[in-house]
Amino acid sequence: MSTNLSFEAAIEMRVDEMVDACTRCGKCVEACPSVKPAGIADAAPQDVISGILDILSDGEGTEASRKWAQACTLSGECIRACDEGVNPRFLLAMTRVAMAKANHDLPTRRRQGLEKYRDLGRDVSMLSQLQLNDEVLERLGQKTAAAIVPSEPPDFVFYTGCNVLKTPHIALLALDIMDTLGVRYQVMGGPSHCCGVVQMRPGDLEMSGRMGTNSIEKLSQSKSGQVISWCPSCYVQYTETTLPALERQRGARPFEMTPFMRFLSERLDRLAPHLNQAVPMCVALHRHPGVAGIMEAAEKILIAVPGITLVDLKQPALGLQGVNLSVLPEFKRELTRNEFQAAREAGIDALVTVYHSEHRELCAHERDVPFRIVNLLELVGMSMGLKRHDRYKELKLMQDADQIVADCADLLAAHAIDAAKAREVVVKGMLADQPLPLRG
Repeated sequence: MSTNLSFEAAIEMRVDEMVDACTRCGKCVEACPSVKPAGIADAAPQDVISGILDILSDGEGTEASRKWAQACTLSGECIRACDEGVNPRFLLAMTRVAMAKANHDLPTRRRQGLEKYRDLGRDVSMLSQLQLNDEVLERLGQKTAAAIVPSEPPDFVFYTGCNVLKTPHIALLALDIMDTLGVRYQVMGGPSHCCGVVQMRPGDLEMSGRMGTNSIEKLSQSKSGQVISWCPSCYVQYTETTLPALERQRGARPFEMTPFMRFLSERLDRLAPHLNQAVPMCVALHRHPGVAGIMEAAEKILIAVPGITLVDLKQPALGLQGVNLSVLPEFKRELTRNEFQAAREAGIDALVTVYHSEHRELCAHERDVPFRIVNLLELVGMSMGLKRHDRYKELKLMQDADQIVADCADLLAAHAIDAAKAREVVVKGMLADQPLPLRG
């Protein structure tokens, strides 16, 4: 392998290989749950995928093809449908990059990526600081802990990604569970360990590769050569874009990634003896199957908790995570309304989220529905005697930015955060993060 191969050139080679391998059969389009809500159900699947390949070859494509690329929720159904070993989800991501390149010059795209990265860093840092002191932030790999190199390499690196730090009780429960199981790990994550997806979305592949590769160097520290990942967006970005490009550049991958739910499910024999407190609840799982095996692992873990009765609401399971459905806002609202109605009719005690993004979006609905919104790790923690307070939900339920900022006054002072800036982030980054309006 040539070490002189650029990241962007490595990506382009991979795209070209998939374009050549694609038979234009259209099975990926037929399997995609976004086709109907995107308004392209009448387009011939073969024409839609042919248009995608045209865009990737510097063509215009068809209107239906462009709509399909923009409506991707990263459900992964297209990957499972392909018989040729092509990853249509990756090709759609690269189609969006090609479209961005056609619409904007590099300085504009770079500026857009930088602005998104700054916004992400601001929101993640401030919303986590509104809830946590320095000691707990360090435990999550923030503050000075991010620069500490352990004297002995850990067995695993636990990679949080960025946005789970807004709902830190979820990440802390993951650490508590691993501590109980005797897993040796080092925590890394946050904006200083960016996966590069924020830069890739506006079409800046070079900067995306630079950010992702820099983070990969930091993550390559475990004895096992394994990184346990929390965030599904980061997982897809690394495993489908950055790591394959790096492998093409260097001839090998520096590590493999395992999603936390699969990691925990694979150790259920070690987890089960610690699930010794009954949690008598009837629950339903809020499902997003974009990463293969995650929902199956989550269900396996959930039913291992004594006292849990799992109900199937028989609702569509779509997308990578809740936030990815935002490209189809009315469809997302319809799915949410239907799921809530099914949950009411089923009489469940709780709707259980797996990821952080839907927990952020849905948790404030707890005031309007006759069931709780909880994360799966909260139920596991209850059975293990582990407790982490969901401060994010407590704050969001207030539904008043001034009240939220006032309630966090001590931490604002401790972190030297300007109250007006905190209020701005609360309004845009917390209260506006809502798929359906709350009542009243």
